Amino acid sequence: MEGWSMQTGKDVWQSTSPEETRALGRVFAARLKRGDCVAMYGDLGSGKTCLSQGICEGLGVVETVNSPTFILVNEYVGKDLDGNGVPVHHFDLYRLGDAEDLMDLGWYDYLDGRGICLVEWADRASELMPPGTISVHIEAPELHVRVFTLICGG
Repeated sequence: MEGWSMQTGKDVWQSTSPEETRALGRVFAARLKRGDCVAMYGDLGSGKTCLSQGICEGLGVVETVNSPTFILVNEYVGKDLDGNGVPVHHFDLYRLGDAEDLMDLGWYDYLDGRGICLVEWADRASELMPPGTISVHIEAPELHVRVFTLICGG
């Protein structure tokens, strides 16, 4: 992630372990601000939850971060760049029936600009991702290799 910034539009980085993925998430978190939405796309076991854990660690979340698969969203409190509390909304849309289910959950209320949204399985409701969403596409070309492609604003 050396030299990566939100303004460059696209970046690619690689991890060879869950620990590296969480470390990348911690570095990535330092670039996030209130109102950001991070949409993660990747197959089962590709590293979405590890990345979310690292992002939450980087944002100062002290609770254990697990995938909210059965409840769709977990809410945490982290810290913004100024050290103030910031809501972190961690979604897992794997079991989402359809986009309407996300709307019923109050999706747009989470996009009020006060918090940061992390969305695993964003492909289940990609049409609802807000403008400016940071997309993270994760591929696993080899058993212990993960390739993350970050696309800002798309």
